[in-house]
Amino acid sequence: MRFAPAAAALSLVFTLNASVISAGEQDADPRAASLIAQGKAALEAGETQAAVDAFEAALVVDPAYTPIFIHLGEAARRDGLQGKAIRYYREALTRDPDNFAAIAGEGEALVEKGAIEKAQRNLARLESLCGPTCAETVALQATIERVPDRRLAAETSENAATSN
Repeated sequence: MRFAPAAAALSLVFTLNASVISAGEQDADPRAASLIAQGKAALEAGETQAAVDAFEAALVVDPAYTPIFIHLGEAARRDGLQGKAIRYYREALTRDPDNFAAIAGEGEALVEKGAIEKAQRNLARLESLCGPTCAETVALQATIERVPDRRLAAETSENAATSN
């Protein structure tokens, strides 16, 4: 009898934990999945506003489906709205802290915004979570490597100015 309240509390904790874990693995609502497919097609066609509209409609239909935020982040990046993209990726990371696509997407948006050091932190996190050969790590590494070394460019321009 003395252990009944503790046992009840413990079973409640396990029940809540199991429901939270299974909620993270859910599929999108079929209507939302259709809207996501429309958004992806629009994004492939270069119609970012149509893609955003479809993704936002999917979010209204299924606000619990985290990958929608990743798609919205990608669309915002293509529109040149890196700050907005970072906000979407961070929302996805709030819901799923180890989401590889969100970590990589945020890192790429940070690179595009010029925050290379922050992007390298994302790269280090990806390498620790999924390794150096996973697709997201490789993509973010390539994005970071495409950025010219600004210190080298600054030194070159300084040397050219002093030699004239």
